[in-house]
Amino acid sequence: MMVDTTVMAAFSLASPLSTLHLSNFRASSPLFSLRPSTSSSSSSFRRLLILSNNTLSNPCHVNSSFTYPFHSTSTFLMSTEDSFARSSSSSSSCSSSSSDDNHSSTIEDDDDDDDVVGAVLDKDDYDSSPPPLPDRWDVLGLGQAMVDFSGMVDDEFLMRLGLDKGTRKVVNHEERGRVLQAMDGCSYKAAAGGSLSNTLVALARLGGHSIGGPPLNVAMAGSIGGDPLGGFYRTKLRRANVNFLSAPVKDGTTGTVIVLTTSDAQRTMLAYQGTSSYINYDSSMESIISKTNILVVEGYLFEFPDTIKTIKKICQFARDSGALVAVTASDVTCIERHYDDFWEIMENYADIIFANSDEARAFCHFCSEESPISSTQYLSHFVPLVSVTDGPRGSYIGIKGEALYVPPSPCVPVDTCGAGDAYASGILYGLLRGASGLKGMGTLAARVAAVVVGQQGTRLRVQDASRLAQSYGFGVEGGSVQADVGSDQISSL
Repeated sequence: MMVDTTVMAAFSLASPLSTLHLSNFRASSPLFSLRPSTSSSSSSFRRLLILSNNTLSNPCHVNSSFTYPFHSTSTFLMSTEDSFARSSSSSSSCSSSSSDDNHSSTIEDDDDDDDVVGAVLDKDDYDSSPPPLPDRWDVLGLGQAMVDFSGMVDDEFLMRLGLDKGTRKVVNHEERGRVLQAMDGCSYKAAAGGSLSNTLVALARLGGHSIGGPPLNVAMAGSIGGDPLGGFYRTKLRRANVNFLSAPVKDGTTGTVIVLTTSDAQRTMLAYQGTSSYINYDSSMESIISKTNILVVEGYLFEFPDTIKTIKKICQFARDSGALVAVTASDVTCIERHYDDFWEIMENYADIIFANSDEARAFCHFCSEESPISSTQYLSHFVPLVSVTDGPRGSYIGIKGEALYVPPSPCVPVDTCGAGDAYASGILYGLLRGASGLKGMGTLAARVAAVVVGQQGTRLRVQDASRLAQSYGFGVEGGSVQADVGSDQISSL
């Protein structure tokens, strides 16, 4: 069925924009325009213009490694003197009996930067001067900077520790220590983690080649401590071509997330916040945002009242500076606790919202039986572009009350952790590379997510990113997406 509708006219930003202000570039772009916001509280802000001279095919309707032996993992986390040594190791599962064995823990670096398994972290890594920075950032992520420790466990391990499988829980120092002590003797991976950093690394790797335009400039701002884990985080992001722009917090403790994955690909996450909940908004942050094309705000930051106030200031400055604002939902319980704050940001500032089906329903106060189509359509009345993932059932892209269904990309699931993060990177990549159709953009996002789900670990690998970018040649004459856009094309007024 063909339904008259409006299709988002999106960024098509040629990166980097060293000589053009973003507003000037937008005005000259054949793929999108901006309009003044109709919100009385933000009348000076500019919003994505949703164009109305196209049709959308088949919209949805609501009728229906480095290895270092530690006798105690917690000792490693609290140490300020230990550094990392380069080596390699194979991963093993952490069963419920592991804690009874007198084995030292094995930590693998969850990274393939420079094709090296492992990382070296010493004072040179902290003190070395960063590379020259670009004039503008295609994407700046504002989120929690946390080191991930991920490993395979069985159901009995979770039951013994009283952990509910598939949930995310914020823990204190003592609770973190109890879980890490139980993991002694296990093998697990360390990565510069956090939901947003997964998206940014995948985006930087997809955009790391001159396919459809110059390499993308990707950065992150947040809070790390002046400890070894903070140095590890900054170094690993830099090696993944993501610049971490915030200075470390003196005497601060870098946050960590323990990700426990069972054989059914379900993950249980335990987050220790450390300094990650603190966002410093100053002239330096304003300078960074003023050079940004798209600002992505991580929903986990809404957990902290003081940080929410800072987010609002940052979003307002971003809009005044001409940046587009994207928000990740991040977690259902976070939405429920800070429902009004999320909606204030979405209604007044957001151009894009990333959510899974449960999070989208939480935004809408829909029951669990309600179709994700309904929540996608509802949210798209308030936010120009809505991206909703629904696990193995596929995903939806919402615009102006319509929802385009994107089938899932086939894969054998190994670890679902990071699937939504990877999907968001595909959407951002398609927008930045000038995708001419929502269907092609969504298909790429689904494929990126499937690749990550089919591996152990949350990061899109360099070789996979290169292959995907070449397969989906947005903006390249004869690219596969251009032949597939059909009637859901993005056009100018």
